[in-house]
Amino acid sequence: MGIIVISILFTVIGMILSGTLRGKFNKYSQVPLTNGMSGAEVAATMLRHYGISEVQITQVDGQLTDHYNPLTKTVNLSYDVYHGRNVAAAAVASHECGHAVQHATAYSMLKMRSALVPIVNVAASIQQYIFMFALVSMSMLKNPIVMMVVLVAFGITCLFSLVTLPVEFDASRRALAWLDNSGVARDSQYTGAKDALFWAAMTYVAAALAALLQFVYLLLRFMGSRE
Repeated sequence: MGIIVISILFTVIGMILSGTLRGKFNKYSQVPLTNGMSGAEVAATMLRHYGISEVQITQVDGQLTDHYNPLTKTVNLSYDVYHGRNVAAAAVASHECGHAVQHATAYSMLKMRSALVPIVNVAASIQQYIFMFALVSMSMLKNPIVMMVVLVAFGITCLFSLVTLPVEFDASRRALAWLDNSGVARDSQYTGAKDALFWAAMTYVAAALAALLQFVYLLLRFMGSRE
């Protein structure tokens, strides 16, 4: 039951952080950029600054669905970010371009995270089945072979979550440095962008902490069963 309690607890924390992030995005969406640039224009300018010409900027559905895809080399921006001419849009757009810069410069942690993606997808599938079986019969987790499989699966997802942290923090660092140095966002606008990206980072911190606690809990259970 411990693993389920941890999952529920951090699901609630994640919901709170997501709500806070949306609130920050809405707040800074009301703060226009002095230069009047849209998120798409901010992204294009940042990519041009770093000499990255092979990355395309596209619009995707949803809110806060922005992401960089290293396989297709695309910076994918939600409607509000793509068209928004405000601090929130500039912060998100430059953050995603930060990932593009990481890719272009062969940033080691991004390469590691990308390499883990196929393995994590398998591990995540295993975790889903484990949760379903555990709800039906907790005794199955006492089987040492099953426990080892569970431990490996959670260990992989934990590693992925931890590797994600420096990738996200570094992308925000690059974004904020560029926003300031380029003059796109300075003073109160820069402060707003920094605040928005901080709360975005906190959602990843919560996910990593949840994964770490789940893994440690299972590891202790496994070690205790062998004594």
